[in-house]
Formats: sequence, C-alpha cells, structure tokens
Amino acid sequence: GFGWWIRRIDGAGKLYDVIRIDHFRGLESYWAVPYGAETAKEGQWRPGPGMKLVGVLASWFHDLSFIAEDLGYVTPEVKALLADSGFPGMKILEFAFDAHGESDYLPHRCTSNSVCYMGTHDNDTVQGWLETMSKDDLDFASRYMHITEDEGWNWGLIRTGMATASNLFVVQMQDVLELPAGCRMNTPGTSSGNWQWRMRAGSLTEELAGKLLTYTKTFRRC
Repeated sequence: GFGWWIRRIDGAGKLYDVIRIDHFRGLESYWAVPYGAETAKEGQWRPGPGMKLVGVLASWFHDLSFIAEDLGYVTPEVKALLADSGFPGMKILEFAFDAHGESDYLPHRCTSNSVCYMGTHDNDTVQGWLETMSKDDLDFASRYMHITEDEGWNWGLIRTGMATASNLFVVQMQDVLELPAGCRMNTPGTSSGNWQWRMRAGSLTEELAGKLLTYTKTFRRC
C-alpha cells in the first residue's frame, strides 16, 4: 500500500509546501541490479509503480504540490506518465543551448505546467557554466537571449527564465549575486566539499532588491 512513501511524504510535508520527486523516471521503470553482482551491467529494467503510486500520493496529500524531476533518460513512457500524473516537470536553462542539436529545454518550449530553473543544485553557477561552453553554443545562446554587455549573462538568463510560459521560475542566489564556479552548491560524483556555500550578510542590497522587483513585475510574476 506504499506505506513507506506515505510516511516519507507526510514527514516532508511538515517542512515544505512543494515537494520534488527525485528521479521521477524510476516510477515508470528502473534498473535493478541483483545482490552480489560485480557490476551494474548485470541488471535489468523492471516496471515501476507508475500511476498506482502517483494516485495514492495525490489522494493522501491534498494540501501539497509536487514537482517531477524528469531529467536524464526520458523515454516516451516517462513522458506519458508525467502527463498522466499532472505534475509539472523541470526545464533547465543551462541544458538548453545546443547550437547543433535540438533541446526540450529551450525557453520557447517551456510549457505552463513546468518549473523553469537557471540550474539545479547539481549545476554550476552561470559564470562557471560559461567557462565550459563551446564557442558555437555560446554564440547561439547569446543570439537566442539577446545578451548585451550592459545586462550581462546572469541577468539575461534571469530575464529569459522569467519570460518563459513556466508557471514557476527558480534562480539560485549564487546567480543573482553573479558568483563564480567556486560558489556552486554541489558537484555530482564527489564525496566532499559540497553544500558549504553560505551567503554573506549584506549581500542583498536595496539596489539588488529593486532590480529583482523590476524584472519580476515586468514579467507579471509578483
């Protein structure tokens, strides 16, 4: 009866109004590796709980909202489950700009039932992201977003994210403050040095608050 899930969400619901279900694709199917296997290659795909679990969560928790972390290897079946669930998916701007390929994360492809992020806790800051981009991708992103020297990349991305159709837009404080790669929150695949960034007192000035308010009002997100 999904008792563990009900207890887990109930606990989280005491702290949060909105809960993100990580690795949402695993609700459709997941890679099962038998105990004692030397490598994960010995695993196999198995069907996940799908709408049975989604239905239980929706019926138990009327006062909570959910976000589906639908990143990674998204199959047509995962897309169908996301649509059936009614949960908003995630759109990541740092994944969007491929000069030579297609991307579901391009701002004009953001649907209203989605959450647009500059980057997640696992992504680099905007300044760090720029250092890793190829020239072609950088040029494409600059043309797409009409980046100007006066506005700069961080605020150009904030403007772009706010202008999407996504019902919610999330920007990390490191990117509001235009901080470098050394201030990123987490580097996947590493076991130390993460989740240590803290904002200094006084970082949020009246000028910065006014700038955020102007952008927020412009795109009717107040």
